[in-house]
Amino acid sequence: MNSAIHTEGLSVHFGSVKALDSVSFDYAGGSLGLLGPNGAGKSTLIKTLLGMIKPKSGRASVLGIDCRKDRISLRRRVGYVPEKDCHVPGMTAADYVTLGGELAGMSRRDAVERAHEMIRFCGVGEARYRPVDGFSAGMKQRIKLAQALVHDPDLIFLDEPTNGLDPEGRILLLNVLKELHKKQGIRIIISSHLLRDVEYVCESVVVVKAGRVVRQGTIAELKEISDRRWGMRVRGDIPSYVKLLQEAGAEVIDLDGEKLEIQTPAPGSGLLLKLARASGCQVRRLQRRELRLEDAFMNTMRDDAKEILDGGS
Repeated sequence: MNSAIHTEGLSVHFGSVKALDSVSFDYAGGSLGLLGPNGAGKSTLIKTLLGMIKPKSGRASVLGIDCRKDRISLRRRVGYVPEKDCHVPGMTAADYVTLGGELAGMSRRDAVERAHEMIRFCGVGEARYRPVDGFSAGMKQRIKLAQALVHDPDLIFLDEPTNGLDPEGRILLLNVLKELHKKQGIRIIISSHLLRDVEYVCESVVVVKAGRVVRQGTIAELKEISDRRWGMRVRGDIPSYVKLLQEAGAEVIDLDGEKLEIQTPAPGSGLLLKLARASGCQVRRLQRRELRLEDAFMNTMRDDAKEILDGGS
């Protein structure tokens, strides 16, 4: 299977700081979220894949193009919505998007025509002749998206696309991204620390922490890997049951009379039932809790930290 993105041992150092530490992953296509806390290396990874940053070691290709050797061909096939504003002061929206098309190799005539199409698509058509530096935060984000799409790319990178947007502007932008992927088949990679945005748009994720990839898979798989949370109602010697659970590595998140909320050390209910029998408790109700992506993400962060500690002990 051909990968839209392939990295192998990709490392980027800024002095003594390892911004990327031997990153290896494959992305076949669809909509992908790059997840991680601020400073995890998400933006550095995107800029390296775009050929803006030269890696210290390793290899990377996007759409079969070597990121280090053929950056011009690469930029003709990908779009980029940077986190920070990159507008030319005084330039109108129409001229700004047109410039993006020309920089991607389009003729002036084609770039002008396509710019107006994308400005309408992104919902800022009525403001096309206004200077971009006077736009609201939401309009600036949408016009950045228009310039990323003007040359009809096969894949677009978006770095924190909803930062600074109000709830209405955020939903409008996310709906545009969903339409791009679902209806137009454009591959989308969103880098964000806002997990709700990623869950709304994306099908799969790559989780980055301290410059390393610590998990990759579909959102459903990420939840399943971390799906160890259970709601219970038991009768009997509950203090003894709780003690056995804690000794076995389970976390009792909440205890209210006969109701317990428990995080098990591994997926499955076997431990809960075994220890209930050992303590003489009767299980009256047992239900797996539906995890939010936020819960699964935090579990992944904790699991990775535990693996590092265990490996160093």
